[in-house]
Amino acid sequence: MPALEELPTDVRYALNSAAKNLAEEFTGTFSVETIEQFLATSYDQFASGARITSFLPLMAERFARQRLQALAKVEGKSKTGLPTVLFLCVHNAGRSQMALGWLNHLAGPNAVGWSGGSEPGTEVNPSAVAAMAEVGIDIAQEFPKPWTSEIVQAADVVVTMGCGDSCPFFPGTRYEDWELEDPAGQGVDAVRPIRDDIERRVRELLSSLDVPVAG
Repeated sequence: MPALEELPTDVRYALNSAAKNLAEEFTGTFSVETIEQFLATSYDQFASGARITSFLPLMAERFARQRLQALAKVEGKSKTGLPTVLFLCVHNAGRSQMALGWLNHLAGPNAVGWSGGSEPGTEVNPSAVAAMAEVGIDIAQEFPKPWTSEIVQAADVVVTMGCGDSCPFFPGTRYEDWELEDPAGQGVDAVRPIRDDIERRVRELLSSLDVPVAG
């Protein structure tokens, strides 16, 4: 991350606010230095390819929070008892985002869902957003993210979707590979069957984890 004094005033303020929020949330779990490091590296993940910078601090805060939650679980500092599922595809723009939307919708507070990509895109596929909105699930506020080692290690189940050898592998983790058509470049009509296939698979996955499903 560039030196704070090199950033616009509003970005500096937002990052300082994000650091305070995370420090309060993870007080007693991680040091301020660790939190600031995760925030800075999370900011860097998005800053290099960003076309619009106004949302970068919020994205960095959300991603840093997810990474810190994952690290807490890996280090045994957090024991919620909830199963954690990570959905991975190439761009984290279509399939994995729809799967995450379904898991959050169906499992609610009974499971933790994350998603990531081996080569994250710049935005979530608009057709995927529209198709999910048709079934009452809003994924418009999501954004493509990379995977990190602590996130993969913290997952109880890693679901891969077309990322092949670029998907990470950690021994002892349960993996599932879902063969799904890539919705990239397709209209809503073509995405609907993919959406419905993902719903079926997510329901089966939650059942195998003994997670109660809504609806």
